Amino acid sequence: MPNFALFLATSIAITMAPGPDNLQVLARGISQGRAAGLVAALGFAAGITFHTTLAALGVAALLRSSPLAFHAIKLAGAAYLVWIGIKALRSQGLASAHERAPQPLMTVFRQSVLGNLLNPKVTLFFVVFLPQFVQTDGSQSGAQSVTVQMLELGALFMLQTLVVFSLFGVCAGMIGAWLRRRPRVGVWLDRLAGATFIALGIRVALRD
Repeated sequence: MPNFALFLATSIAITMAPGPDNLQVLARGISQGRAAGLVAALGFAAGITFHTTLAALGVAALLRSSPLAFHAIKLAGAAYLVWIGIKALRSQGLASAHERAPQPLMTVFRQSVLGNLLNPKVTLFFVVFLPQFVQTDGSQSGAQSVTVQMLELGALFMLQTLVVFSLFGVCAGMIGAWLRRRPRVGVWLDRLAGATFIALGIRVALRD
């Protein structure tokens, strides 16, 4: 797998940055306990398979039809990553996780999966993020290799998301209280993610 260490480090930084998904995992864990936090983490991680599959098939089809268009989308993706990095740097921090009414664990899982599936921004993110880490020779076999690589990268992203979110869910009460006492932590986590996005976008844009 190309750029394994860079991809894993970037993915973990992105997953830990404050956002609606990990805040929902925290909220579930705080309001309903560790089991609900773990189930929510599993639901959000499971939803990633859908976005990875769409991105892998779409990018592979694009490569088969036009290798030049594939490189164009990588450059467009680099610009997009820099843009969302700038937005993260300008963030004012995160909101506290609010308590929610207790719900059955199956309902928590279903809502988490659907919340992830119905977010088109996640698909867009994977379309521009995963291709930055694949290698291709521009041939038919190269297109097939891109599909495999993107599915592998998507599986790795899903696994690290499951691990990080599960830690959030298990430690929800402690993390939630710690974040409420230190609201500026969210700002610095956003800045870390923003710097990661910008560095990755510049790296892609300058790479041959």
